[in-house]
Amino acid sequence: MKNILVPVGTSENAVSHLQYAVDFARAFGANLFVVQVYNVYTKAGTIIKVDHIIERESLSFLKKHISKIDTTGVEVTAKLFKGKLVDTIEKINKSLNIDLLLLEPKTNSVKEEVFLGNTSGRIVKQTKIPILIVPEGLKYKPMPNILFAIKSAILKKEKSLDPLKEIQAKFNAKIHLLLVKTQYHKEGDFEVSDTLSNMVVSTTYSENPTTYLGVLEHIKQINPDLLVVVRRKRGFFTKLWEKNSILKKDLYITTIPILVLREMK
Repeated sequence: MKNILVPVGTSENAVSHLQYAVDFARAFGANLFVVQVYNVYTKAGTIIKVDHIIERESLSFLKKHISKIDTTGVEVTAKLFKGKLVDTIEKINKSLNIDLLLLEPKTNSVKEEVFLGNTSGRIVKQTKIPILIVPEGLKYKPMPNILFAIKSAILKKEKSLDPLKEIQAKFNAKIHLLLVKTQYHKEGDFEVSDTLSNMVVSTTYSENPTTYLGVLEHIKQINPDLLVVVRRKRGFFTKLWEKNSILKKDLYITTIPILVLREMK
């Protein structure tokens, strides 16, 4: 894991999240890119150019936040990008060769009862980058116990597991595989490849309407430091994502990081 991306918004948790990101990057010896994406909407007849003003203020904002954290041993680069949020993040991913995106649940200051805000929700749903969602105020610590919840173990894209492999190797972590049989279950979904089988220490089978409900059923007995799910059309967050935002009361799992991997097939 060489390059980690951290989009910064205006939330009160931004400094705490940046410190977590730096501590995480330090553990992996990774470079950290702290970015802010802005867009300018102009009205007909407007002739005042505001790009340079936004750039100056945004860069000052990023540097002010970075100055408040301990960056010892980590190369931190602050960058600004103009454009639509999701498209711009994908372009950043390609140009900087990003291995992981660290995301705070609420990049903007929204209601306390919200876990995943609209902006963060769009990033998770619409990008293809592996994402680590870090709960508000969480301090970095190793992740020796991991719950990996999926409804299909079919593995056609082995690189999708790379972030999980690196986390497992770094913390000598035990991975507990949870296979959830839903109404969309197909023959072969529970055939675990040698690659995945060699990574896990236990496999649990569950039958639930969604992967999310399977996690709720088994998470207490595993008591993981990290929850891992896969981005799919009918994946972990689907039932919660009729809108981009997610309320804390609807998620329940709000105290541990959630790693969202690329699709495995």
